[in-house]
Amino acid sequence: MNVCSLKEMIGEKIYFKPLEKTDAQKLFEYASDKDVKKYIGWPLMNSLEETEVFIDKLLYNEKAKTHIYASVMSKETDELIGTVMIFNFDYEARHAEVGYVFNKSHWGKGYCTEAVAMLDYFAFNSLKLRKLHARVTDANIGSVKVLEKNEYEKEGLLKDYYFIDDEYYDLILYGKFL
Repeated sequence: MNVCSLKEMIGEKIYFKPLEKTDAQKLFEYASDKDVKKYIGWPLMNSLEETEVFIDKLLYNEKAKTHIYASVMSKETDELIGTVMIFNFDYEARHAEVGYVFNKSHWGKGYCTEAVAMLDYFAFNSLKLRKLHARVTDANIGSVKVLEKNEYEKEGLLKDYYFIDDEYYDLILYGKFL
């Protein structure tokens, strides 16, 4: 696979495309879901307008070269089902963090596992990174499984790191080397 852009990657069940403001309605569907928000660092979206402003912020981050985003599309339905990102770059040490957010109706179908494998391939082969890491709450069992299926190793645990909906959760830090 020869990859020059994250936003041009095509997998078995999904493909990536550039994040665009026209994605607002579909992104709002999962960014306004309390079950989804419980596990991500994004604020809960309360309106389509708020989601459009949030997308503007993401696009600004991308223009500033602090983040790389892609919308995840189902090949079967050609529907936006999630968002992936690479961020927290350390160019000298050649590492970055990966993140992903999926519509709850698409959890457990292998889409996220495939998306992380595609992120890894792009980061290691196109960006020439040496290491990727991901942070996940201990309660997010699905995300833990996705990372472990993609050969990320548990590197650390921070007790009561996240405070979400009046509850404390541990942070599990995962890493993967080239």
